[in-house]
Amino acid sequence: MKISLIGTGSFGTSLSLVLADNGHDVIIYGRNNEVVEEINTKHTNSSYLKEIELPSSIKATVDLNEALSHAELVVLAVPVKAIRSVTRDMHKLLETLGRKVQIVHVAKGLELGTHLRVSKVIAEETTTDTVKDISVMSGPSHAEEVAKRSPTTVSVASAQPEYAKIVQDVFMNSYFRVYDNDDMVGVEIGGALKNIIALSIGVIHGLGFGDNAKAAVITRGLQEIARLGTRMGADPLTFTGLAGMGDLIVTATSMHSRNYRCGIMLSEGKSVEQAQEEMGMVVEGVNTTRAAYELAAEYEVEMPITKVLYQFLFEEMSEEEATYALMLRERTGETDKLKEVMGKQNKEWTRE
Repeated sequence: MKISLIGTGSFGTSLSLVLADNGHDVIIYGRNNEVVEEINTKHTNSSYLKEIELPSSIKATVDLNEALSHAELVVLAVPVKAIRSVTRDMHKLLETLGRKVQIVHVAKGLELGTHLRVSKVIAEETTTDTVKDISVMSGPSHAEEVAKRSPTTVSVASAQPEYAKIVQDVFMNSYFRVYDNDDMVGVEIGGALKNIIALSIGVIHGLGFGDNAKAAVITRGLQEIARLGTRMGADPLTFTGLAGMGDLIVTATSMHSRNYRCGIMLSEGKSVEQAQEEMGMVVEGVNTTRAAYELAAEYEVEMPITKVLYQFLFEEMSEEEATYALMLRERTGETDKLKEVMGKQNKEWTRE
């Protein structure tokens, strides 16, 4: 299949390697001339994936028109804040070209202001004349490990199951396994909100708290994700799977995770801007914390971890105050909360 990846960051580049290994005709679009030239001439992307050699069949371009003229499937791998503008540009070009493509996005966050999931942002900026389907691929998948062909498993979700299966077939190989899913809300919310918990874990790690505290926050964080997700219409079972528990574990426990590393830097007194500059990459959890905090109020959902992190990031709560606010909350019953999270009423599963 002819496939174009939009975005030359670490994850987009690692996915291009997967697709090239599977024999697809791959073009990567990016705005940075130096990165594009390096991919084309040296077959590396040292800015984002050090010591990784890319297949020579992968081509890169700074011409979005060229990328879209090539594509049957578009993999959208840009930060959430760029999704709307990039998608708008894509739509205009596709209209001019008279082309219609399938889109799968891999962004993990919520749009500031609108609080929209990424697929909803894409849908607002495109029409059925230019886009066949919008799906999301998410799960525990550090770019660094994907690029090394380390075994990785993810989920892909679409409102149209036949298109999810196309993405599944395109990406699946011996080291990159893909499960299909029909719960777009759950897959997108799980991928977005786990970054909030990973940021929190980074902070408490940086302050010297141990595995006991981390395990507690991860566990309670998963329930917090599920509370908001199910209220928004997700299947509660999604949060026990790859896009929920799986992605949360890998993001909250690894130095590959930019959100986890950012939390550690914040605990050392660095600003968000300093942390992102040092890493050279966007930390999605920061903006997602603000969006999720506002969504929790809108849906009247209790999200104590998100609330504390919001106060820490945007209201000058100290690291120590934030940590103890998380660990010393009022007494409550765990099983009552579990029933609330899983949407269990009258001993039957419900889906709001």
